Amino acid sequence: MLNYIWAGLIVASLVFAGISDARDLARDPYRNAQPLPLELAFPEGYDPAARQQAVEIRIDPEEYSRFYGTDARPEPSYAGRLVLIEEGHLLRFDPSASLPEPLATVAGVSRSNEDELQGTLVRFEEPGAAGLPPTGTAADPVPTASAAVRFEPVRFLKLTAISAAALDFATTAAEIALGLVGVLALFLGMLKIAEAAGVIHALVRLVQPVLRPLFPDIPADHPALGMITLNLAANIFGLGNAATPFGIKAMEELQTLNPSEDTATNAMVTFLAINTASVQLVPPVLLIALMGLGINELIFPIIATTGLSLIIAIAAARFYQRLPGARATDPQGPGAPASPSTEA
Repeated sequence: MLNYIWAGLIVASLVFAGISDARDLARDPYRNAQPLPLELAFPEGYDPAARQQAVEIRIDPEEYSRFYGTDARPEPSYAGRLVLIEEGHLLRFDPSASLPEPLATVAGVSRSNEDELQGTLVRFEEPGAAGLPPTGTAADPVPTASAAVRFEPVRFLKLTAISAAALDFATTAAEIALGLVGVLALFLGMLKIAEAAGVIHALVRLVQPVLRPLFPDIPADHPALGMITLNLAANIFGLGNAATPFGIKAMEELQTLNPSEDTATNAMVTFLAINTASVQLVPPVLLIALMGLGINELIFPIIATTGLSLIIAIAAARFYQRLPGARATDPQGPGAPASPSTEA
């Protein structure tokens, strides 16, 4: 069922992104294929034969607002480079340039291998071509040139972003799954050793007075109580990686008491609620690594919040189990078939 929900969300997001991209294509907010007028200044002098030379890119604020139809204002100038190529001139902005919208969005598409906003000059009046000397004027000795730059077209921006995000999270999910393999192997192996040594059965007898009222459907001395205890202990002490294999093993043990393959028992529902809202006496290891000593300010709020959430989770699970619909579908309710362990 969860797979269908995720698939529906992805399809819905792609539909909305397609509608938004179609609206952008109609309005053309990025002025695709239209050159942006600007002025280039050459602080080190202009050399028409140079392959690359430093420039100051000056964009008139009024012209920028009129061109893009926005109230955003560019900075007085941007550092950049003018590169001579076979097709003409390529203008590259400095990577640290703080660009206004929508030019900042265009920068995410029109980037070179050096991670710079770049565009092709479609008009370039070299210094001196309009009657000015190559060294500029007396008032402004820096040579300047009038130009217009065309950036790479921006199309289907949101569809591309959603597709890239889906692929990135798919990669992240695979990395997390592979990372858990070693953790699962380690702790499940330790569980087998503990079970063979009798530690699990001793732990079950120790925690029965506490867990029996919460899980009355679990038989005495059943290994599920030991797995639940280990899972809750790992959560309480902030050992998230250890809690995962213990929780999986606890669910496997609870399933041995479940006569149904597709319906959770009351014990499973209660365990999942407690596991989700488990009390944290020790902050998670990752949070300690991120915050250092600053975590001391959050210890009491963490204990109070998770304690209240645990009480609410247990109360909600008990209330749900008393509803007529839940009682009618309870695999261990009146009239339900015997559990596998009982039959054995």
